[in-house]
Amino acid sequence: MTKNTDIRVVTATLFFLPVKTRVPLKFGPETLTSVTCARVRVVVVDRRGRTAEGWGETPLSVQWVWPGSLPYEPRHQALQEFCRRLATAWVAFEGAGHPLELGEDFQRYRLTELWREFNRRPDALPESIPWLAALVCCSPFDLAIHDAYGKLLGRPTYTTYGPEFLNRDLGEFLEPATGAAVSFRGRFPAEFLAADPRRQLSAWHLVGGLDLLDQSERQGDEPDDGYPVTLPEWIQRDGLRCLKVKLRGTDAAWDYARLTRVGEIAAGHGVAWLSADFNCTVTDPEYVNAILDRLRDEHPRLYGMLLYVEQPFPYELEAHPLDVRSVAARKPLFLDESAHDWRLIRLGRQLGWTGVALKTCKTQTGAILSACWARAHGLGLMVQDLTNPMLAQIPHVLLAAHVGTIMGVETNAMQFYPEASAPERRVHPGLYLRRNGTVDLGSVRGLGFGYRLEEIQRELPSPVMEASR
Repeated sequence: MTKNTDIRVVTATLFFLPVKTRVPLKFGPETLTSVTCARVRVVVVDRRGRTAEGWGETPLSVQWVWPGSLPYEPRHQALQEFCRRLATAWVAFEGAGHPLELGEDFQRYRLTELWREFNRRPDALPESIPWLAALVCCSPFDLAIHDAYGKLLGRPTYTTYGPEFLNRDLGEFLEPATGAAVSFRGRFPAEFLAADPRRQLSAWHLVGGLDLLDQSERQGDEPDDGYPVTLPEWIQRDGLRCLKVKLRGTDAAWDYARLTRVGEIAAGHGVAWLSADFNCTVTDPEYVNAILDRLRDEHPRLYGMLLYVEQPFPYELEAHPLDVRSVAARKPLFLDESAHDWRLIRLGRQLGWTGVALKTCKTQTGAILSACWARAHGLGLMVQDLTNPMLAQIPHVLLAAHVGTIMGVETNAMQFYPEASAPERRVHPGLYLRRNGTVDLGSVRGLGFGYRLEEIQRELPSPVMEASR
């Protein structure tokens, strides 16, 4: 079955936008001080010859997508090269359909093939580029296609996920868990998305492993740029009610001390919720259980404030199929880095995970399909940040508004590189400034993702790649 509104990509243009942090951000064993954002413009054409352009953007967060022993710069250059190859691959791809169909087909057939080819090339690095990194490189292209489709139809992208535009129902994409009373036949993503999404969302603030918790930790070299430096200053300025605490996962004494100290500051300043992120470095569930039990016994108030625990265990869920039911019995346990797609979420559910942290950087297509599978099986949802600045922030927050999270959205680009988004902030102030503990989507309107790109006065660098049919 086909529709006149089915699209294919005819042009893909790739830009790299470098961004430096104002303070370092600790990612597990590594520290982020700069990032390159991949911005993509695509032109799509439908079966009647109508064309539209769309935009997508994702930070190429090397430390998050590709932890390892290799130096930063070779990994960084490899991700950029993979983006260039993706521009050519998307334009050459013969598939057509709704963006969800196009995105799923490209990921399943062409992206997998391209990823394997890239890791087998003669000049490949000694460590293979991970699949998560391949998804992140693909995501700005995928986002741009979803944006272009909304513009082609003259409507917001999130109103295009129903049977009037899709050729295939969810049963063509998803399989239920064994024994689950769930069917995807005759069902479409629109059923699982909010028809009237909230325009304000609670904002989660990231407390990184190097962030200053009070004035006594100042060393004298902190930025003097008008933005807060210590945690209490951030809480007071932005009216924060939710804090995500980065932990090491390899030092139980440090993790417990950090969690309790942040928790005490939070409780003293009116913060309502905490989450704990162990950054995939834990290999034994008992490590997490011991910290949670001690917190419950010694600091019951802080234990009550802990809303969920995020991804303590290694990325590779199939290689490390840990039974995590003991952790989930204590607190909701959310997949993040491991949740590449609904198939891994299905495996996670079998192992005892109770929630999923979605990210647009794993593609809009993957996020929508994963959200549908998770909601149909009763899993909790969150939308986690990749420290998204500039255009990347808008689809990120829109996803949280439409899938229905357990509590708001993580958003921390304004902590680590606020001025990077200055042009976008002038058009969408509520998305780049947190007030009363929330972000406000009221300015997001119009076609596609509602970027209002024509109003954003940003001068782009020269494109690094342009591919056309």
